[in-house]
Amino acid sequence: MANILYLVHRLPYPPNKGDKVRSYHLLKHLLKNHRVFLGTFIDDPEDEVHLPVLSELCADVFAARLNPRSAKVRSLNGLLAGEPLTLRYYRDAQLQSWVDTISRLHKIDVAVIFSSAMAQYVEGRQRMPVLIDFVDVDSAKWTQYAPRHRWPLSWIYRREGQLLLNYERQMAARAARSFFVTEAEADLFTRLAPECGVRVEAMCNGVDADYFAPAADRPSPFAAGETPVVFTGAMDYWPNIDAATWFASDILPALLAKRPDVRFYIVGRAPSAEVLALAGERVVVTGTVPDVRPYLQHAAAVVAPLRVARGIQNKILEAMAMERPVIASTECATPIDAEVGRELLTAGASGEFVERITDLLAEPERANAIGKAARSRVIARYSWDAHMACIDRYLGPPKDTP
Repeated sequence: MANILYLVHRLPYPPNKGDKVRSYHLLKHLLKNHRVFLGTFIDDPEDEVHLPVLSELCADVFAARLNPRSAKVRSLNGLLAGEPLTLRYYRDAQLQSWVDTISRLHKIDVAVIFSSAMAQYVEGRQRMPVLIDFVDVDSAKWTQYAPRHRWPLSWIYRREGQLLLNYERQMAARAARSFFVTEAEADLFTRLAPECGVRVEAMCNGVDADYFAPAADRPSPFAAGETPVVFTGAMDYWPNIDAATWFASDILPALLAKRPDVRFYIVGRAPSAEVLALAGERVVVTGTVPDVRPYLQHAAAVVAPLRVARGIQNKILEAMAMERPVIASTECATPIDAEVGRELLTAGASGEFVERITDLLAEPERANAIGKAARSRVIARYSWDAHMACIDRYLGPPKDTP
C-alpha cells in the first residue's frame, strides 16, 4: 500500500462537472489500494458541505479556499513576473505549507498531480516520484482562445499558451509519467514536447453507466407539448458559454423556422451574464439543478455545439449512457470511440446542426435506436475502472500485499 499525495485544483467531490468527474474517479480508484493525502481548492462555497465525505475517505485533507475573483486579480502579477497566470491563480502559501508538512511527517511514495497548475507544489522535491494527469493540453486551449477574442485578451491568451506550454514541458520532463485524456491529446503533447514522448500515454475518461441510466419512474422536467433540445455543462466555462451563445443565436432561429415546438434548455451551474441574457420564450436557462438525469432522459435530443473543445467531453458520454441521441460538433465527437451515424451524430456549421436535429426529430424511432446503440457503446468502451487502472503500474504495491 503506497502513501499517495494527490493534488487537485478543485475539490474532487461531488462529481458534478467535467474535471471533477475525472478527478473524483481517479481518487476513488487510488483509494481502493492506497492511502491518499488530498490537497485541493474549494472555489465554490457550496462545496464546503462535502468536505466531511472526503475526510472520511482520505488519510488527510487540506482544502484551501479560493475566491475566483480575487484569484484572477492576483494572477495578473504573473504578467510582471513572466509566469503563466494559471500558476499564480492556484498559488497558495497555506497549501504549500501543508504539502511540506505531509511530506516531512509521512513517507510519500508518489505524488499524483491533477492538472499542470498543481505541479508547482512539488517542484522542490526532486526525489519524490511524480505522476501528472494533465487531462488536456491546457496550453493549447489558451492558444485556441486567442483568435476568438479581441486585444488585449487575445495577447494575454497567446502569452498564456506559450508560457504554460514551457511549464508543461518542464514538469513532464520531471515526471515519471504524464497522462492525457485521449490518444489525440497525448500525440499533440508529444509533438509539442518530443523530449517527453517516451513517458506520455493516454488515460481515457469513463462514465458511471449505472448512475447515468434511464429509469421508467423518473419524471420529466419539461412542459407538455414542447420538444426539448438540451445542452449541459458548467455555464461559467468559456467554451460552454460560446457554445450556448452560438446555438441560441445562429442555430436555434433556423431550427424554430422548421420546428416551432422546439425549446432549447441550457442546463448547468453558474450561468454567466451572457448565458442568462439568452433566456426567453424558446430558451430556458436552468442554473444549478439537483439532478441532470431527468433533463437528459426526457430530451428529444442532446447537443454539444462546442467550437473550442479539448479531450473527451463527459457531457456527451453521460447523454449517451442515458440512451439519448447526441448531435455534437466534429471537434467534440472525434475523440469519442463511437460509430458516427449509428451511435453519435456530428455537425460542423450551423446549417448542419439544423439539418441533423430536424431530421432526428422527424424520426423518433431512429432517435431511440441511436440512443440505445449509444448506451451499448458506453457500457462496452467507457468503464472508469478499466481506464484508471493504467496508472496502477506506477504506484507501488496494493493493499494487503506483503
